Amino acid sequence: MTMREPLRVTEVDYSVGRAFAVNGLPVDCVNVGLTVPYPDGCDLVLSGVNNGPNLGYDTTYSGTVAGAMEGAINGIRSIAFSMAGLRHGEPIRYEISGNWLREHWSWLTTLPITNETFINVNVPNEATGPVGFRLVPMGQRVYEERVEVREDPWGRPYYWQGGVYVLDRKQPGTDFEAIGDGFVSITPMTLDWTDHRVLAKLAERVNSLT
Repeated sequence: MTMREPLRVTEVDYSVGRAFAVNGLPVDCVNVGLTVPYPDGCDLVLSGVNNGPNLGYDTTYSGTVAGAMEGAINGIRSIAFSMAGLRHGEPIRYEISGNWLREHWSWLTTLPITNETFINVNVPNEATGPVGFRLVPMGQRVYEERVEVREDPWGRPYYWQGGVYVLDRKQPGTDFEAIGDGFVSITPMTLDWTDHRVLAKLAERVNSLT
C-alpha cells in the first residue's frame, strides 16, 4: 500500500465501460476504485494478471494477492490471477489466462466462499494451455541461493535477494504439483491467519498453569 507518495488517477478509454489507471499498487487500485468510480462498493475484484507465479509462501509477498485480499477486507468477492511462468526469459502468454477465465467465469465467480475468503489462481504459462484445473492447498516455497553476496566497485559488500526458483514436485496435492503437472491451481485463502488449533492448546496450557 502506498503511504508516502500521492496517487494519480487517470481515466482511460476501455471498450466495455469506464476505466481508470492508478500509478500505485494493486491494493491502491482497490482503494481508489472504492473511492472514485465505486463509492457504494462493487461486485467483484480481479487482481492481476501477474507476470509470474504466486504459489505457496510467496503469496505473502505478492502485490497481486494483496489486491484480492484488500477486496475481501472490504467485503467484496475477490480473485487473484497469476501466470505461472517458471522459465527465465519466456514470454508471458496472458491470452491463455484470459481464455481460461472466460471459459470458467460462471462458476469461478459464484463459488460458495465466506466473507473472509478470497481465491488465488495460477495458470501454467504453457503454449498448449492448461490440461485442466485442481482445487489445492498452498505448498511451501523452495529457492536456491536465496541471497547472493556481491561487491560494489569499492569492494564493499552488498546483497541481492531473490534466488533461483525451484519447482518442488514432491509436494503432492499442492499448488506446486498442480502447476508442475500443467493444471491451473485454485486455492481458497482466508484473511484469518490465526492458528486456531495452537490457540486452543495454548489456552489449555495457560489454564492448567493458573
